[in-house]
Amino acid sequence: MPSVMGRSPVPASGELRGEHVENYAWEQAAGAPGLPEAGQRAGAAGPLGERERSVLAFERQWWRHAGAKEEAIRREFAVGPTAYYQLLSRLIDDPAAIAYDPMLVKRLQRQRASRRRQRSRDRLSPYPSGGS
Repeated sequence: MPSVMGRSPVPASGELRGEHVENYAWEQAAGAPGLPEAGQRAGAAGPLGERERSVLAFERQWWRHAGAKEEAIRREFAVGPTAYYQLLSRLIDDPAAIAYDPMLVKRLQRQRASRRRQRSRDRLSPYPSGGS
C-alpha cells in the first residue's frame, strides 16, 4: 500500500490506522461535492469551514436520513464512520463550533462525556453490563 502524504501504513498489516485513517479518508474525499480541500481546518483558528458546518448540520438532523447513521455518513460525506467521528470529536472541542451552534455542541459534549463515563464504569465493574 502506498504512503499517504509521506505517511507509511502500519507495517504488520499494511493498513492505515488512527490519525492516518482519518487523514486518508478526508484527503480522499476532498474532491467530493460540498467538501473543501483536506486539512483546511487542521489547527486553524477563526470561523468554521463548510465541511465543519456540514457536519454540525448533519448531527442536528441525521435522524431524518433514511437508513442507519453510518450509511448516511458514507452517503453524505463519502468517508467512513471512524474518520467522521474523529472529526466530530475534535470539532465539538473547537470554540468556533461552540460559537456557531452552542446548544448542539453542548449536547454532543454531554453525550460524549456520558459515553466515556459508561465505558469507564464498564471497565471497572467485575460484572458485564446488564448482568445481575
